[in-house]
Amino acid sequence: MREIYYAEDDRDIAEGVKAYLEARGFLVRILNSAGEMKKVMCSRSPEAVLVDWNLPDGTGENLCRWIRRQFGEQIPILLLTVRGETKDVVKGFENGADDYLVKPFDLDILYSRLLAVLRRAEAAGISAGKQKKLYCGKLCLDPEKQDVYEDGEPLVFTPTEYRVLLYLMEHKGKTIGRERLLEAIWDISGNYVNDNTLTVTVKRIREKLKNPFYLKTVRSFGYRMEDTV
Repeated sequence: MREIYYAEDDRDIAEGVKAYLEARGFLVRILNSAGEMKKVMCSRSPEAVLVDWNLPDGTGENLCRWIRRQFGEQIPILLLTVRGETKDVVKGFENGADDYLVKPFDLDILYSRLLAVLRRAEAAGISAGKQKKLYCGKLCLDPEKQDVYEDGEPLVFTPTEYRVLLYLMEHKGKTIGRERLLEAIWDISGNYVNDNTLTVTVKRIREKLKNPFYLKTVRSFGYRMEDTV
């Protein structure tokens, strides 16, 4: 099921959009402020976002700019607003919106435009060969930038720690044996990382992540990343 985030502080409008889109196969999460949207997106990114221009803690255009800085072009953004003047529409597109609907809007048109921007995003992603961000629990890893975030806060890892974490994230839900993991993180100089170094590396990763439930040790075998406790 495709997940959509909707930043909207008018509950009636938000619930109406949510009911309509969920009847057509989407999962819609309503967020009441820009801050709430940012926090959630740092843990897990959606297929697309709907953004109201006027939010309790900022404007939709500022939220659009933040999303573009954090996620590039990979997440479609639709601005939904009462601001219908040409200058506002232009400003919305300049700040990263993929489409712009003026309230009150027809829900059938919203649905059609949402499908259209999702198709364009999918085609662009395939043609560019982009690596999507990886998520597990509150952890977010960006392979393109090699950035790691825990609940929205940036974390610093050594190259070996990062390679271990990346490999486990890429195989989330699967138990990876120690030997397989050692082979996968062959270092730049052509030397294997030895078994003791792997143990120490995983221990340091746990410490930096404050012993997360989603990094599991499978006794006498290896490790596994998974979202469930």
